[in-house]
Amino acid sequence: MPAPPLPLFALVTVAGTLAGFALTSALGIDPAWAAAAGALVLAARALGKGRITVAGIARATAVPFLAFVLSLGVVVRAVLDNGLAEALDHLTPRDATLPTLLGVAALAAVLANVVNNLPAVLVLLPLTAPAGPGAVLAVLLGVNIGPNLTYAGSLATLLWRRIIRQHEHIVDLREFTWLGLLTVPAAVALSTLALWVSLNVVGGGCS
Repeated sequence: MPAPPLPLFALVTVAGTLAGFALTSALGIDPAWAAAAGALVLAARALGKGRITVAGIARATAVPFLAFVLSLGVVVRAVLDNGLAEALDHLTPRDATLPTLLGVAALAAVLANVVNNLPAVLVLLPLTAPAGPGAVLAVLLGVNIGPNLTYAGSLATLLWRRIIRQHEHIVDLREFTWLGLLTVPAAVALSTLALWVSLNVVGGGCS
């Protein structure tokens, strides 16, 4: 059976969108514009080929899910303004030692599973930035690896779950959680250790 052809147009568009993220970030432009451009190109292609309708594109925008994400941001912002940011500030580091980096990554992972990884990174990055790139990178490790413990940990997992349910596939919650417990803590710890080693090699040594 011959292999299906590569979706070259989609791959090129995705690559262009990723390049757009880098370019807009360098220019100080909101990366949402790059994402919107990529989505418009793919939608126009699908419409031109007759593979989807305008109504189908409207359904794919998932307005209820967007409303959920917006509501999540509003709720988290309110909680932060009422004391959470100040409490987290006392837990954030002022150095780049290995125990500190492990603690930052663990805090980021826990917070991502509690409030979702997007609000978590928006909260923690300003608090850890004064400690230097090591602490910032530890946050990024925590909010990208840590959310795999729960369904609600990241927007990517929420979207993945939504799509597979639309295709009538079920992922057992206990199995998902068990696999997360087996892999996430070790992955966070090893990645943070690798970060610390890299900082020592590149930066000439950290305490």
